[in-house]
Amino acid sequence: MKRKKLILSLFMAITSVIYQPLTASIPKETKILKPRLVVLTDIAPVEVEPDDMESMIRLLSHADLFEIEALITNSGWNSSGKKYPNEWTNNLHKVINAYEKDVTNLMKRSQQKEFMTLEEEAKKQYIGYWPSPAYLRSRIKMGSLEFGHKILGENNNSDGSDFLITLIDEKDNRPLFIGLWGGGNTLAQAIWKIEQERGKAEVEKILKKIYIYAITDQDVAWNDREKHTLSSHYWLRKEFGDKINFIWDESAWLSQNSIGASRWNEYAQHIQGHGYLGEMYPKNKYGVEGDTPSFLYVLPNGLSNPTLPNQIGWGGYFVWDKTPDNETYCYTNSSKEIKTISQKYEKYFYDAAFNNFAARMEWAKNGKGNRNPVVIVQGEKGLNAVTIKCEVEKTIELDASGTYDPDGDLLTYKWWYMPEAGNYDGTLEINDTDKTIAKLTIPQEAKGRTIHIICEVTDNGKYNLKSYRRIIIHVK
Repeated sequence: MKRKKLILSLFMAITSVIYQPLTASIPKETKILKPRLVVLTDIAPVEVEPDDMESMIRLLSHADLFEIEALITNSGWNSSGKKYPNEWTNNLHKVINAYEKDVTNLMKRSQQKEFMTLEEEAKKQYIGYWPSPAYLRSRIKMGSLEFGHKILGENNNSDGSDFLITLIDEKDNRPLFIGLWGGGNTLAQAIWKIEQERGKAEVEKILKKIYIYAITDQDVAWNDREKHTLSSHYWLRKEFGDKINFIWDESAWLSQNSIGASRWNEYAQHIQGHGYLGEMYPKNKYGVEGDTPSFLYVLPNGLSNPTLPNQIGWGGYFVWDKTPDNETYCYTNSSKEIKTISQKYEKYFYDAAFNNFAARMEWAKNGKGNRNPVVIVQGEKGLNAVTIKCEVEKTIELDASGTYDPDGDLLTYKWWYMPEAGNYDGTLEINDTDKTIAKLTIPQEAKGRTIHIICEVTDNGKYNLKSYRRIIIHVK
């Protein structure tokens, strides 16, 4: 466990590096490299299951926040135990075709005038940059068509698994976040191949830069969904133990599905018909956007560091625990206690995440709209957590007076305590929680503990957009 925390701490440091921009149009405060993101999706025709298409539309409406390294189609529950049909990949192309029609409007959000060359886009992208449709198409790959760890081997190699190896081997210090919207067989095959060719010790080094977020376990046929030991996800955890950064979500995707379905009228009003992406946004069949939490977890909004699963953000809350297979361990929210905590935050953040989506779809439609506040705490710009060291019984000021809104909207402030993210769970009183400067006196019993405070800022523009900043207080 100590080794696990050390690995995560190292990557928290890596993700804090700020670089110079590629385009002068990107605002000064957002000259930050995007997080690297890979999606493995079992996207299907909407009459089969529309939720992957819904999530893909939402992802592309936020494409200025992610370096989308690969969009890999592969097996999952949507194919109901059969081979993933090659022609289903056309649904992914349809979404990118719609993005191509909307992107000139979306680019106005960050004053982007043009695209980089494909060669430049393949290097590094910065927050605020909207990728070209050509770049996105170049990142579509076909992965594994079948399920389970039994098929891992030479006959299971695919363009998708080989491309994953290429991405893993790139000389890039940023973590590679991999969202499993379907099964993770393509990823497991890539790891299997590296292990065969380079040995387990080399794989364990490589795994330090990979962060996996699995929407339940879909590397089994739907009728075998309780047989977790058949899955290649199981093989990954069994083979590499605490060397692999693996999140198994059994809460956030269910909340997203159920809340979205119960509030479908909001999607019909604010998403459908807004831009070309909105025109093709399908009505849900079961739940709504069940795969979206995998990238909301990574979304850079100042709320959390995605290399630290217990920090809690838009994608849920996770602790290192035994998984539902009753053998392996990973970061999960499957237990009743942890799921209850995760659901509390999933419900709390749902409106903010949805409003973010709705505002971006208005940009897609009209080429204008609202933008999020920029939160500056203790004079520190950027998205990284602000760290403060202090002694017990001392009063500290938390200062967000440098915060501003790019559209000139009025801002409201909310300072609040997130006990589950730190290791102090006692009483904490914050004064002036609705002011730009809040005050906090550290209790005696917090000695030697870590306290997490969230600065949540909301504008009064359309959809009342939010931004965040996490403050981590280390008590001497």
